[in-house]
Parts: sequence; C-alpha cells; structure tokens
Amino acid sequence: MAFVLFNLAAVAALVGIDQLIKLWAVQALQPVGAMPLIPHVVELRFVLNQGMAFSLLSGKQLFLIIATSAALLAVAYGLFFRSRGKRLQQAALVLVLGGGIGNLIDRVLNGEVVDYINLLFMRFAVFNFADICVCVGVALWVLVIFLDELHADDASKEQ
Repeated sequence: MAFVLFNLAAVAALVGIDQLIKLWAVQALQPVGAMPLIPHVVELRFVLNQGMAFSLLSGKQLFLIIATSAALLAVAYGLFFRSRGKRLQQAALVLVLGGGIGNLIDRVLNGEVVDYINLLFMRFAVFNFADICVCVGVALWVLVIFLDELHADDASKEQ
C-alpha cells in the first residue's frame, strides 16, 4: 500500500507543479509574450501548442487525447504492477506518467498545451515542465532497459 501511495503522491506532485507553472504562464507571461530568463540562452515565451512535440499532429485533438490516454494507462500499469523493487524504473515511469498527465489535462480542458521554455542558442520547439518530465523519464526508461539487458547478458555468460 505504501508503494502505491508514494507513487500516486509523486505523480500528483509533478502534475501539480506543472499545472501551477502553466497557470503562472497564462497569468503573467501571456500578457507580455516573452521575457528573458538567461539572456541569449533561455527565454520564457508563451506559446499555445495544439499538437504534440514540434506541433506534430496539430489540430488532431481527439486522436492525441485517445492515444495519450492509452499510453498513460500502459505506463500506469507498468508503474503499479511491474516496477515494485525497481527504483530506477519506478522513477522513470513516475516522470513519464506525471508529465503525460500534466499535458493531457491541458489538452482535454483547453484543446491545447501551454508551452513556455524557449532555447535561444539553438532552433528547438518551445516546451514545458511536463515535456521535460516525459523526456527525462523516457531516457531513464531506456537506461533501465539497457541495464537489464546488460545484466541478463552477464548472467547468461556466468552459466
């Protein structure tokens, strides 16, 4: 029970942080459009994104809501039924689930996602905290899979 409660609290915390930042962006950043965070490196720029990363599938809200919901259900299953005792996998899935839910809330309630982090030193899409959670979570998940394969190879060589 503690395992489930901890994971629910962690996911809820990430979703809460994401939604609070987006609320700030709507209230404070939208009126000014953009403001420097680190001059010539990062600015905060208010952008509404109707698609997914890089505005892919823009305007396909129903598809994005259904696909995201299905993916998040699979991630939740992995988190609550497959990651017990696997701390790195658990962290990866919490990040993916928290970030995914944060952006799904925007998409369902507003039909678009609030983005606000703009890298000035390279051409890249404007993104948000939830996007960071999902990307870091997926990277950790890939690392978990790689490490599991590495340990499986080592175990098979020892036999």
